[in-house]
This record gives sequence, C-alpha cells and structure tokens, in this order.
Amino acid sequence: MKLSNKFTFTRIIFAPIFFLLYFIPIWTGCGSKVSLLIALPCLIFAEFTDYLDGHYARKHNEVSDFGKLFDPFADVVLHLTGFICLMHSVKAGLSYMPVYFFVLIMLREFSQNFLRMVAAKQGTAIAARKGGKLKTVVYIVAEFYGIFLELLVRLELVPDFFGAMQIGAFALFAICVILSYASFIDYLIHFGKILKDI
Repeated sequence: MKLSNKFTFTRIIFAPIFFLLYFIPIWTGCGSKVSLLIALPCLIFAEFTDYLDGHYARKHNEVSDFGKLFDPFADVVLHLTGFICLMHSVKAGLSYMPVYFFVLIMLREFSQNFLRMVAAKQGTAIAARKGGKLKTVVYIVAEFYGIFLELLVRLELVPDFFGAMQIGAFALFAICVILSYASFIDYLIHFGKILKDI
C-alpha cells in the first residue's frame, strides 16, 4: 500500500477506536474523564492524516483514481462516527447533534459515495471540489466543538452559559447540513450527466 493510502487507512482504523473510547464511560459509568482525554489526541491525529495523505500523494506522485475514492470514503467513516458519538453524552438526555441532522448528513454522504462509485464505473474519478473541502472543514470544526462541550461535562467544568454554547453547536451542525447539500448539488451539476448514461 502506498504511503498516502496508509495515512488514509489510518482514519478508518481510528474511527472505531475513538468510538469505543467515547462510549465506554457511557456504557460502564467509569473513566469518563480519562477516556475522552485519550480519545481527543487520537481524533486530532486521524484528522491530520487527511492533510498528510494529500501531501504525500502529491510529493511522491501517488495521486490515483483509487486514492480519489478511498480518501473521501475514509473521511465519511471518521466523520459519521464522530457525529454518532455527539448524539450522546455521559449526562443522560444531553445531545449535541440532533438526530435529524445526522440522518440528513448520512443520506447526503451515502448518495455522494454512490455517485463516486457510478462515476468510477464509467471511468471518471471524482476528486474533491472546493465546496466539498469547505464542507469537510466545517464538519471538523463542528465535531471538535461538540467534543469540547462533552469534555466540559466530563470534567465537571460546565459554565452557566452552557445552554448558549449548545445553541452554538446546533448552529454549526445546521451549517454542516446546508453546506453538505450545497456541495452535493454542485457535484450533481458537474457530474450528474454520468447518471444519464447508466
């Protein structure tokens, strides 16, 4: 496996690791502070590999059609895993991402991956466009903001204005949904003709 694809694969490996570290305290009631402090650096490194795979793919001339499919697939695996986590908290009844936002984003991402697979079958590799890259950046910002809120809860450092901070999380996830569909429409405009040839 090429070095760039190894970095991409790292995101797929770290997704279940982060999931387990996040949920073990919710399932067991133990280690709520330690687990997230361990999980956070794992997630930071996993997100950083998104830069590393592109950097080394260009540096070592490893840009390939496979990489153009594998990279966004790994992103989807990691981000949807993070979003699933943020629908739950160690505090019963607390959630940072509404389930309907998650479902909308999940449907968009599955549809986008389907479009990529159809395009690949037709001999066209769909690379990330600017709208898709912006969407990914906002995903990451919303994800880490939600984790920051959960960290405050687990460390028992919840401020009096925590409710306003939750509204901020809601707004960020709403922007995620808007950008995800705006970028998907952009992909359909540029690559939708592929579907007509099926």
